[in-house]
Amino acid sequence: MIVTDAWLPQTNGVVNTLRQTAEWLGKFGHDVRLVTPQDFRTVPCPTYPEIRVAIFPYRKMAARIADFQPEALHIATEGPLGLAARGYCIAHGMKFTTSYHTQFPQYLRSRYPIPMWASYLALLWFHSAAERCMVSTQTVRDQLTARGFKNLAHWQRGVDTSLFRPRDKSFLRYPRPIAAYVGRVAVEKNIDAFLDMPWAGTKLVIGDGPEISRLKSEYRDAIYVGYRFGEDLAAHLAAADILVFPSLTDTFGLVNLEAMACGVPVAAYPVTGPIDVVDDGVTGALDEDLARAAERALTLDPADCRERAERSGWDTCTREFESNLVAAQPHRVGRLSRVPDSTPA
Repeated sequence: MIVTDAWLPQTNGVVNTLRQTAEWLGKFGHDVRLVTPQDFRTVPCPTYPEIRVAIFPYRKMAARIADFQPEALHIATEGPLGLAARGYCIAHGMKFTTSYHTQFPQYLRSRYPIPMWASYLALLWFHSAAERCMVSTQTVRDQLTARGFKNLAHWQRGVDTSLFRPRDKSFLRYPRPIAAYVGRVAVEKNIDAFLDMPWAGTKLVIGDGPEISRLKSEYRDAIYVGYRFGEDLAAHLAAADILVFPSLTDTFGLVNLEAMACGVPVAAYPVTGPIDVVDDGVTGALDEDLARAAERALTLDPADCRERAERSGWDTCTREFESNLVAAQPHRVGRLSRVPDSTPA
């Protein structure tokens, strides 16, 4: 069972990761049950209405878990559903795993005057009850270790290299070079830094979110194409000359791998996420000056980007996730009998 507060119709790396993981676990022979906000009464998330938040979910969550009796239970998010599942597991002596996808202390700080130390304490409380907390990069692992986390395990992210692949760049007929941003259009993504940087060609924003109206009003020279999905998204991304990833708060940035799979170099700041994904000077350029990183990214070989992405298939990533799972109840080990249940990977 995988419990997540982040789910469709949201479009982000967490949702994509969980969808791919569930699909591949099924291919490996597991019976996977997803528990998402679609199963509950929800209300719009404050400041982010496109995200629906479950209200009073404990009773229904308890029924879902008791009915399915999972051999392994993974809590992917720290929202109401995650809290309800965590509470049930503790009350019933069930072991579970969690994952750390989002730097909530930084996200909250960008919206409210909440000290980051307080947010990290709350996260430590939440994840310390798990047998393992899975993280995507060594940098995130080091940061959380410094904050007192002791149960961390690695879970890399993947990319669909059959969908995201080099394609005909004439798909986009805008002035070149084309620098693209792909993702949620929200304050924590720092998109202003991308739109502010000097650029001789076209700036393309692929995505939507609560900041879109303001950005369209303030940055009228950029081109906004909204959300794109599947083949359409891959065609847009592959037709760009570089991807610009301006975020300072992501733990990974799945779109970086997707761009590389398309043979598109990445320009980003040298911060958590990009520093573990982008090989500076090979698959992208990292610089405190985003415009300088973008100019340098233009000179890189697309073949090197593709080669890096091909080492990160979803099958490999899901096997790593599978190896981190623990038996929820010792008397129902089943196919998890080969997985150790106490020592962090």
